[in-house]
Amino acid sequence: MNTPKLWKNKIQVLFLGILFSLLTLNAVAQQLLLKGTVIADDSKQPIPRATIAVIGAPVGNSTQTNDNGQYQLKINGNYTKIRVSYIGYDSKDIVLTTAPTQTIDVSLVSQDNLLGEVVIKAPKRKYSNKDNPAVALIRKVIEHKDKNRLTGQQYAQYEQYEKISLGLSNLSEKFVNRKVFKNYQFLFETDDSAKTANKYYLPAFIEEKVAQVYYRKDPNKRKEIVLGHQRAQFDPKFVDNNGISAYFNKLYEEVDIYDNNITLLTNQFLSPIANSAPSFYRFYITDTIKTVQPNLVELSFFPRNKSDLLFKGKLYVTLDGNYAVSEAALGVTEDINLNFVRDLNVDLKFDKDANNRFYLTKSSLGIDFAITDNGKGIKGNRTVNFKDYKSGIALPDSIYEGPDKVIAYTEEKKSDPTFWAQKRQTPLLANELKIYHNLDTLQSMPSFRRFMDIAALVLSGYKQFGPVEVGPVNTFYSFNPVEGFRLRLGGRTTESFSKRFYAETYAAYGFKDEKWKYFLSGTYAFNNKSVYSFPQHYIRASFQRDTKIPGQSLEFIQEDNFLLSFKRGENESYIYNDVYRVDYRKEFENHLSINLGFNKTKQSPAGSLTYKTEQEDGSYRYFQELNSTELSVGIRYAPNEEFYQGKLYRTPIFNPYPIFNLSYTAGLKDVMQGEYAYHNFSASAFKRVYLSQFGYADVTLDGTYIAGKDIPFPFLTIHRANQTYAYQLNSYNLMNFLEFVSDHHAAVNIQYYMNGFILNKTPLIKRLKWREVFSFKAIYGGLRKENNPDFNPSLFEFQQNDKAEQTSYTFGSAPYMEASVGLTNIFKILRVDMVRRINYLDHPNAPKWGFRARFKIDF
Repeated sequence: MNTPKLWKNKIQVLFLGILFSLLTLNAVAQQLLLKGTVIADDSKQPIPRATIAVIGAPVGNSTQTNDNGQYQLKINGNYTKIRVSYIGYDSKDIVLTTAPTQTIDVSLVSQDNLLGEVVIKAPKRKYSNKDNPAVALIRKVIEHKDKNRLTGQQYAQYEQYEKISLGLSNLSEKFVNRKVFKNYQFLFETDDSAKTANKYYLPAFIEEKVAQVYYRKDPNKRKEIVLGHQRAQFDPKFVDNNGISAYFNKLYEEVDIYDNNITLLTNQFLSPIANSAPSFYRFYITDTIKTVQPNLVELSFFPRNKSDLLFKGKLYVTLDGNYAVSEAALGVTEDINLNFVRDLNVDLKFDKDANNRFYLTKSSLGIDFAITDNGKGIKGNRTVNFKDYKSGIALPDSIYEGPDKVIAYTEEKKSDPTFWAQKRQTPLLANELKIYHNLDTLQSMPSFRRFMDIAALVLSGYKQFGPVEVGPVNTFYSFNPVEGFRLRLGGRTTESFSKRFYAETYAAYGFKDEKWKYFLSGTYAFNNKSVYSFPQHYIRASFQRDTKIPGQSLEFIQEDNFLLSFKRGENESYIYNDVYRVDYRKEFENHLSINLGFNKTKQSPAGSLTYKTEQEDGSYRYFQELNSTELSVGIRYAPNEEFYQGKLYRTPIFNPYPIFNLSYTAGLKDVMQGEYAYHNFSASAFKRVYLSQFGYADVTLDGTYIAGKDIPFPFLTIHRANQTYAYQLNSYNLMNFLEFVSDHHAAVNIQYYMNGFILNKTPLIKRLKWREVFSFKAIYGGLRKENNPDFNPSLFEFQQNDKAEQTSYTFGSAPYMEASVGLTNIFKILRVDMVRRINYLDHPNAPKWGFRARFKIDF
């Protein structure tokens, strides 16, 4: 036996075993695989673009979380710690184990929660734009905006897929398990993104659209050919589906970061790459990414004032000389003055086309609405995906001709599952797929239909009974000085009765004047749609016998609404009206509408109103009846108009586009007992003007000219007054009824909503999240001598009160003016104005000051 040789072999085997073990351990240390999710500690929401870096490793040994806060990182080297960080949050260091694959979920604490402690214990470093490389970089991005945005291309085309989904969020287990939801458990899902455990989510709405888009810069044109469009539909008996869609699309608008101002939630946010962004934002360079081409700079930004309508987040800017935005992650601070918004985030991704120009490939907007931070809410998300992007390809002019939007699908193929499976650029989530089926199931359940019936009654004021509905309930009871206690009952037919024909009626009785009032109308729709559906096309005949206050003109509310029964000052001037009308209305897809009307009216003065002329002997002749016959035509143009269609009125969803109105009314003498001839020309224009960080202003201009002579004041312009305690936008809130009359006038009305720009910077008060509102109204006109009873004794005298003081006037040398300063967003629903009447204070019972309130819900 060769013992030395045997020991030698054993030693070699042992050495090789130790060496193999060391090499194996080293290999294990070099090839760790880490994965997990990074969330915010307070909101439990995923944090996209958070950085996971290996401590001690060379630059570049790191990764970032995706849109869902998830990450995956391979480590090559014997390292023991990683650091998870995101701007605005405290970084967290994690010790690694030796396991080859490790799942590490991280929760980061927001620095906003520790702001008070930081301010007390550590001095702030003064931020300055001067010699700041981050500001120099953002100015380069601003300088290259026109080059990098879509509108900088001469031609572009792409396929676009949009999806909006919403649902009830943050529902507790106790809420879900209530007895009333016993049959609805299939609707609820566990909400993994909730702040606390055992929370549920109820998917409720989804809408999808696929379109081929063609863009041309000169002459400018964006042509959208809609290839498919579907949404979860509610029963139209209860809900205006088109209106809901328009409203949600307005709340969840498309985001173009290259615009100076980004409109969200009916407000404008200043873009972090707006021309004035360096004056409102703080910018920091927080990372350089060299793992992609071109290399990127991570640019973090924060609002200088946390309460302003500004974003916080990150931009990823290319370092190839184009200074294009490759990615953007936008959010808002907790202190921002937004109503009902619990969370808001925007994620944008760009890619290079064949010409090395960056274009948008995905846009995602998520908003969570709630009354309280921890209460139930509505969570929604809008994603827009783009593919087959091509630029610089000139197409025939025929492609761009015609309307901006063309429907290129049939109703039969609207919900074709094969089409949607092919055209969805990203598949639906599991809870989104269920919405279509769940909504159909819900609407077949009697208990849900009863709930919708009650909800429709509360929101619209109508109760349905098969082919008819009764309402509106807010007019069942009211009172005024002429009629006293007034009861009213009315109703109308529904689509269950007929799609083409609609009837509406009411009857009312005044217990003081002991008179019946009533209304009856019949409408025939030429387009086989509801008479209220866009585009309207109908003819209507009606008769009404009722009271009216001269000079009171209301919008979106009936004159006998109970809340309008409360009035200030003397308000006993009324008219009994008998009105026979025939109206024709035609709307076009471009939101141009034409109205033709013919009416015969008999009016009688009531209450303290008198129609009288002075005779030569000083006595008065009283008129108990006044007859007129009128023919009218009106044109209205509201480009790109958006609205929510209710049971009676359209509620406008204002946008930057103007609204124009032109009308002409001819008084026909000796036609069907018409007693006077005149020609009334009227025009108005409305425009919402957005002022970026300084809010927005609603501006209305209007004017009238009435041609003719010997026209009594009931047929002139009796200017819109208001003697209620509600602030009325289009009336003069400190003007008395029948106070001003003219046959020509011009007026301006400015409502300026500052959105808290001042109050957001005021200590203590900013916690209330009130917002400033200012208004100014002025009207100036006159009355020609032939229509002025002071010069023409054949006309009805102006009104007098019980003290024989004149209470009706025309304008003097100055316009009537009033202004107000107010607060909106009180309890999130109320606007209160202190109104000041500037002149004509010598008129009887002319109020100098007054407080007025109205409900106003903003985001």
